[in-house]
Amino acid sequence: MALAQPDPGGPPARADAFGPVDQRTAPLRDSLATTACMETLQVGYLHAVAAAAGCSLSQPFPDNGIDWHVSHGAAAHTVDDEVTIKVQLKCTYQIPPHPAGGEFSFTLDNAHLVKLARTPVSVHKILVVMLVPRSQDEWLSAGPGSLDLRHCCYWTNLAGHAVTGRYRTTVRIPTARIFDDRALCDIMARVGAGGRP
Repeated sequence: MALAQPDPGGPPARADAFGPVDQRTAPLRDSLATTACMETLQVGYLHAVAAAAGCSLSQPFPDNGIDWHVSHGAAAHTVDDEVTIKVQLKCTYQIPPHPAGGEFSFTLDNAHLVKLARTPVSVHKILVVMLVPRSQDEWLSAGPGSLDLRHCCYWTNLAGHAVTGRYRTTVRIPTARIFDDRALCDIMARVGAGGRP
């Protein structure tokens, strides 16, 4: 899918952490579909979080409707020395950053929700939703002190969630559940103690 090109005579469209960005000097990006690039970006986010949490990742092949398995080993785990969760990734630019009200709505196909909501399970599942800017020019910025990835991932456990729509169901994602390395360590500690994520 080709993305619309900016008007070469237009004003600078935005500013980032390093100052104004002139659309006329924007990098020439590949013509990959934006959704394909969003999938790659969310995988990069997951890898960064897993690395900081000291977790290992594996990808089911063939994909059975779950994107990733994340494993965490610790002597403090009581159910096993290594525990695993399944992670389903989603990404959208239709929800703005800093959603108001403590949660935001996200819609899933019913078949996918049924898979994520199944209970009881031997391996727990979480849904991780990444909110990104619409423009790829705003997805990240790098400098000597940091690599900023915009905007954020949030997680939830949908175990037991009911299907309410005919084909799709809207679920609520709490904004307090930011998916970062500390959140992942806490999730793994609860699972390692025999609890839910």
